[in-house]
Amino acid sequence: MEPVLGQVMGVDVTSSTVAGSTSLEALFPHSPSTSILAIKRRGGGRVAGGATSWQKEQISRAYVHAIASQGGYTVGDWNVDKDGVDVTLRDRGLMVDIQLKCTESPRTVRGGYSFDLDIETYNKLRSTERSAPGHLVLLVVPPNLELWVTQHQDSVVLACHGYWACLHGREAANSSATTAISLPQEQQLTAKSMRSMFDMARSILLSGSTAVN
Repeated sequence: MEPVLGQVMGVDVTSSTVAGSTSLEALFPHSPSTSILAIKRRGGGRVAGGATSWQKEQISRAYVHAIASQGGYTVGDWNVDKDGVDVTLRDRGLMVDIQLKCTESPRTVRGGYSFDLDIETYNKLRSTERSAPGHLVLLVVPPNLELWVTQHQDSVVLACHGYWACLHGREAANSSATTAISLPQEQQLTAKSMRSMFDMARSILLSGSTAVN
C-alpha cells in the first residue's frame, strides 16, 4: 500500500503500512493507536472499504474546521448548497467562500491534481458579483474508510490532505457539463494558505478587480 499523507495541526506526516496495519511510530513512538471509525451495518457487522458521499462531506468539513481553528479563523457552515458554497471562512471583515469536494482516487497531473467541476458550480464560484471570492477545495482521503482517522493516547490524526484553487473571475468554460480545475501541489490547504486566500480577498475588495491571476 502506498504511504498515506496526513496532517497534524498543519504539519505533514507520512504513515507507513507494516504487516497490514498503519503505523505512525515515527511521530508517536509511545502511543498505542486504534481506529475510531467503527462504522457498522444494521446487523452489527463492520462496513469495510469505501465511504458514502455524506461521510466525505463530513470529513471535509472537519478538516477545514481544524485548520481554520489553528489559523484563528472562523467557519460558517451552510446547510443548503444553493450558491455553490459549503463553508465560508471569515477573518474580521474579510470572507472566503469554499466549495468542498472529496475523493479517494484523485486524478494526478504534472505538479498536482485535476478535478472535473460541474459547470453550474463553476459559474457560481467564478462570478465577480459576490461579496466573497469563490474557491474549490479538494480533499484527498485513503480508499479505506477506517484509515481516515486514527486515535492515539494524546492525539487524533486525520490521514488526508487538501488543495485549493481560487475561481474568482475566471473565464467561461467551453464545456456544458464539467471543466477541469487544476490544483497544484504547492497550493495545499494549510493555515498559511488560508492567509493567502484572505490576502487575495482583500486585494479584490480594495482594487475592485474582476479577476485574479
